[in-house]
Amino acid sequence: MISRRSLLLTAAAATACSRKAPPDFTGYAYVANRTGQAVAVVDLSAFAVVRHIPLKADPTTMLTHPANPLVYALTPDTGTLHRIDPEKMTAGKPIGLDASPSKILFSPSGANLWAIDPNRKTLLRLPITGQKPDVRIQLPETPADFAIALDDTVSQHTAAVSLGESGKIALLNLNTGKLDRIVHIGGTLGSIGFRKDGKILVIASLEDRQLILYDVVHNRITVRLPLAVRPDRICFNADGGQVYITGAGADAVVTVYPYDTQVAGTLLAGKAPGYIAAAAAVPYVFVANPGSGDVTIINASRQKLMAVAPVGKQPCFIAITPGSEYALVLNRESGDMAVLHIATLSSPRTKFAPVFTMIPVGSEPVSAVVRRLT
Repeated sequence: MISRRSLLLTAAAATACSRKAPPDFTGYAYVANRTGQAVAVVDLSAFAVVRHIPLKADPTTMLTHPANPLVYALTPDTGTLHRIDPEKMTAGKPIGLDASPSKILFSPSGANLWAIDPNRKTLLRLPITGQKPDVRIQLPETPADFAIALDDTVSQHTAAVSLGESGKIALLNLNTGKLDRIVHIGGTLGSIGFRKDGKILVIASLEDRQLILYDVVHNRITVRLPLAVRPDRICFNADGGQVYITGAGADAVVTVYPYDTQVAGTLLAGKAPGYIAAAAAVPYVFVANPGSGDVTIINASRQKLMAVAPVGKQPCFIAITPGSEYALVLNRESGDMAVLHIATLSSPRTKFAPVFTMIPVGSEPVSAVVRRLT
């Protein structure tokens, strides 16, 4: 029988080993402190906050451009977007959106930002070089979520909007800026996302506890997959070959293969699991458990629970560094960021994964992006 003292010594030794040999990563994390009205800039070489950038508003979402070095912070309460210069570590003049967006995404080309405003039932476009939206598309119902296809060559429908309680999906052509088709799916719809090839739209049906695969090219539902949980949150892995789902109904993560149109498995994953993040370079999935203050780590290729990492109070968001060196866990209540060294998580010595370090970042951190220095 292994004593508690031996278990703690093992965890301490694992932590010490991880500290002696950190991976080679040079870059910064930008963390939105919702009630701190600021963005914390964390040096991931020194594992320390080097600056707090004041915004005079409450940031809820961080974005980083796929090509240029710009970072953005969204403050929906004031209807503004803030461009942050990573070199100067300052915020430019706020961009007025005349909207209260609940979600914002880049277009595949990176030339525009698109956002949905549930209050005004609109989808709006902001050129990254502009100071105000130049396109507004009126939606027939209140939007719950929206997604943009990364590959827009297979269909004219480059975007889709979930219309929530109406049970409908709106399909749009972002090249023309026009609403093209309304599709009745039924039930109450939640999160949506395109399969990587752009041909299939993955739709969360909340009341029915189903994941619906809709063929946008041939305008038909391909399959309705019953789930063990209500699909409150869905997450695609890097290559789009797996979808991970958490929600009410079970303390579990459901894995779906959208290309094979089947449920791959259901794994117990902590208490009331919430936010999900998938690493790109390794087959690991990280699941935040806000109530128990820990993160469950799953080996997706083996469909096996690897470890549990105690991280802090109310973990709500997880960012993975570009080379999958670290998982950065934001703890909303305790105001800090737990850093997990991913290379050490494969050790079979213990089911408890050590935290590499903890970094105080500010008041109510809720979102983060990471940029590598070139």
